[in-house]
Amino acid sequence: MFRFLKRFLVGTPLPTHASGHQRLGNLVALAVFASDALSSTAYATEEILWVFDEAGGARWFHLAGLTLAVLVLLVILVLSYGQTIAAYPKGGGSYIVAKENLGRVPSLVAGAALLIDYTLTAAVSVAAGIAAIVSALPALREHRIALAAAVLLVIVIMNLRGVKESGRLFAVPTYAFIASMVVLAVWGFVRIPFFGVDPEVVKGTVSPVLPAAAGGWLLMRAFASGCSALTGVEAISDGVPAFRPPEADNAKKTLAAMGVILGIMFLGVSALALVYHAHPSHHETVLSQIARQVFGSSPLYYVIQTSTALILILAANTAFADFPRLASFMAKDGYLPRQLANQGDRLAYSNGIVVLGVLSWLVIAMFGGQVHSIIPLYAVGVFLSFTISQSAMVAHWSKRRAEEPKWRRQVAINLTGAIATGLVLAVVIATKFTHGAWLVCGAIPVMAFWFTRVHRHYVSASKQLKLDAVPPPRTLKHTVIIPVAGIHKGVLTAVEYARSLTSHVRAVTVRIDDAQTARLEEEWKTWAPDVPLIVLDSPYRSLIEPLVEFLDKVEAEDKDDLVTVVVAEFVPRRLWHRLLHNQTALILNAALSVRPNIVVTTVRIPLDD
Repeated sequence: MFRFLKRFLVGTPLPTHASGHQRLGNLVALAVFASDALSSTAYATEEILWVFDEAGGARWFHLAGLTLAVLVLLVILVLSYGQTIAAYPKGGGSYIVAKENLGRVPSLVAGAALLIDYTLTAAVSVAAGIAAIVSALPALREHRIALAAAVLLVIVIMNLRGVKESGRLFAVPTYAFIASMVVLAVWGFVRIPFFGVDPEVVKGTVSPVLPAAAGGWLLMRAFASGCSALTGVEAISDGVPAFRPPEADNAKKTLAAMGVILGIMFLGVSALALVYHAHPSHHETVLSQIARQVFGSSPLYYVIQTSTALILILAANTAFADFPRLASFMAKDGYLPRQLANQGDRLAYSNGIVVLGVLSWLVIAMFGGQVHSIIPLYAVGVFLSFTISQSAMVAHWSKRRAEEPKWRRQVAINLTGAIATGLVLAVVIATKFTHGAWLVCGAIPVMAFWFTRVHRHYVSASKQLKLDAVPPPRTLKHTVIIPVAGIHKGVLTAVEYARSLTSHVRAVTVRIDDAQTARLEEEWKTWAPDVPLIVLDSPYRSLIEPLVEFLDKVEAEDKDDLVTVVVAEFVPRRLWHRLLHNQTALILNAALSVRPNIVVTTVRIPLDD
């Protein structure tokens, strides 16, 4: 049943040589790697307005000025990451670039920042998508967490099917969202001379004046919030190997297309918010308010909301494309569990996909599905990885000055990117620290330290297992111990197996019930008289502790003695029947897992229904 369900949901396995056929064309790659950045236009303007709203309102030229500032930063990032793609055609994520140019510590910090960023990307995207749904269908507001779990499950399953297959599916909502935003912007401006703006549609009031006391601090906070529009810009440089050849050229074209589309859409939403006096609300998103004024309650309004919800939800796919890939790089270097480096049946990094699905849902549940509560955590990891990556590229071009005739121009571009993103990072930390950013600021060094501990373990294990020289031959004795509670076919099968290993076989039972133990001793004389039966007392009715103490004594008798514990285990065909039997083998394995000279062997006895 499990195998059938897995094949139905995930698909049939793909051979390793089919990995080349899983590469993405530019149109599909834009949907896979740029959906996060494009979807941020649905809430970036709203995040700016939230900051002003908390202070009583704003002059609208502040929104216009901050929008232009974010667009300038977008241009800098697109140019900078275009150079990263050219320099690292096999994948130029912040972790790899920092590892090669800045060293171990910066690379681990970048890796931690990116893993947190991708987790929050998935959480914010799904939570924002659910917010768009409940804006149109308020009756679902109380079920946000359950809806998020269902959506994440679908995304996880689709990604387990492979990058190419999930990309094709997610391309449709991405381009539907772009088209719907174009229609909204065009008709939103065209209709004004004919129908004007209906202020009654907007919930709440908007003060036209920015409080003088707020000053630059408020503008910095608003700018930091608006920079959420730039999240996901680095995703294409992280996933260059997923493109069709020539990988770097196609990735750069896709990055440029994403920058142009993102810039136009963000500018359009901010302009519409300015014209229609949109007001942030916990009950309805700014984009929903604009669409409701432009289209009323017509089907086009619901088309806008549906496409927005889908792109926001599927923007999480950017994280599901990059988180497993980054985790695999770090796992291969020994900084994460090695299971994360393994590809699944469909050539996707299945373990990383599942881990991201669980982590992102936990974030959503912790913050009650409120996008506005998660956003402050979002930007720290994003801009920290931006800054480290661009700084590493400056070091990269400086090292290659003899080989690159245009190295000064390249250094200037990446240095500008490093300075700009570093300043934004400082602003984000300063303005968002007390709003939740302290969690990420604390989590990043903790994760980086944990990476070093994981790596230390793998290095230590490798040293201990390394064959420096041929070891001298050891003469090992072999003793087999069979724990028994009664006499039956399973025990006799275990005895036969033990005899095939060695003549040094002993059976052991723990005295819990005197009558039962006496009956076992009598029956043992009949069925296995050549195997000595040792009875252990247990005044506190424990089964495992007396066995472990006895094995300690056996092990102490001779350090060269290899002790095998043979346990007879019933294996019913039905899974729930297994819960009806003692799990002695499992418990003994756990108790003896760190004993170098003790092996636990299970002799399984299958049972028919």
